[in-house]
Amino acid sequence: MLWQQLSEPVVQLGWSFYGPVILFVLLIALGVPVWAAIGASATAMLVISEVLPLSLLGESLFDGIDHFALTAVPLFILTGDVLVRTGLSRKFLDVADAITKWARGGFGSATVLVCGMFSAISGSDAAGAAAVGRMTIDRLVESGYPRPYACALVAAGACTGILIPPSIAYIVIGLVLGISASTLFKAALIPGLLILGSILVTNIVVNRRYAYESGGLMSFSEWAANLGKAIKSGWYAFLVPGIIFYGIFSGRLTPTEAGATAVIVTMILGFILGTLKLKDFPAMMVSSAKVNGVILPIIAMSLPLAQALAALGVPQGFVFAVTSLTENPYILIILMIGILIAAGCVMETTPNIVILAPILKPLADEIGMNEIQFCIMMITALGVGFITPPLGLNLFVVSGLTGESILKIAVRAVPFVFFMLIVTLMIGYLPAISTTLLSTN
Repeated sequence: MLWQQLSEPVVQLGWSFYGPVILFVLLIALGVPVWAAIGASATAMLVISEVLPLSLLGESLFDGIDHFALTAVPLFILTGDVLVRTGLSRKFLDVADAITKWARGGFGSATVLVCGMFSAISGSDAAGAAAVGRMTIDRLVESGYPRPYACALVAAGACTGILIPPSIAYIVIGLVLGISASTLFKAALIPGLLILGSILVTNIVVNRRYAYESGGLMSFSEWAANLGKAIKSGWYAFLVPGIIFYGIFSGRLTPTEAGATAVIVTMILGFILGTLKLKDFPAMMVSSAKVNGVILPIIAMSLPLAQALAALGVPQGFVFAVTSLTENPYILIILMIGILIAAGCVMETTPNIVILAPILKPLADEIGMNEIQFCIMMITALGVGFITPPLGLNLFVVSGLTGESILKIAVRAVPFVFFMLIVTLMIGYLPAISTTLLSTN
């Protein structure tokens, strides 16, 4: 585990630490790719401090990504891409719409549900925001929602991409901290559903306040008939999440095996339905490779940086500095959540995990926080950062998708941030939320 590799802290930090940090900030501000900015900072830290040999950089670049668990990442990305190309993702929307059609605000709630369904397969929030946004935003506007609010709703729902298992984020943090991804998937189910529920509640409250969607009520028989029709029309699409969840939660499949099985099943369904052709494969593979090509270089470059930080004693120094101000665990949890939300606003999940997990994990240990609880809290707080105004990543995704002003979307996202923050605090203060499913096995 990276955060345990070196135990002798060097608490006195100088330009060997602050110089590379400033360099990283400047490169990011100039628009340099994240992986390149991290690599330059790691190299600068190793050269200036001489705390570890520079040869570590080359070794870590390959050793860091030479893990079987990481093969699940491209498989889940590919599954999400195949779902969109075969039209199976629209079957999720049809069923979600049928489930919520009886109530006012039904299609808004359906949008949130389909975000959760899509997230349970793709494991990516940005992919979910783009895919679901294309399907729902125009229909949300037609249903009576203001376009900025419709964008904020999709951005919030897409946050479940890293929160509801299976999730690429849990694979990465499991790699960094030496925890089984399957264990984290099980632990994340209840917290992920709570976040999904908080987004649903927020939309219901806002809809009742402003009466955006005026859909009327229907009788139980009408609702049941409509739901039955939707399920009959698209039941086969749920084979994919069913395989993933059953395989992982029963222990019969590893996340990698579940991802591979999901890809095969999705492709078979696409061929049977006639929505997937052999000619689609090159574009599909290139699209998924581009997404995967963003994630893995970040992991590769972040690992030597994390090792350099550990060698300089940054995690231990951070714990000492923070606990010298206060030892109150409740305040320290709020501090960690605040740091993670701020980090989630300005940077993608993967570099945040690889850089911050080794720094914050010792602080969580200091206050007696369960390591599983810490991982769930960290990923959830980063997810909140994705829609925290004005820099949340998902806000930019839906803004680019629709051309809507980022500031208008950000204002509408505030209620979602508030309710999601409440759930995040619950996760931080109540270990049972993250460990209940583990204790039942």
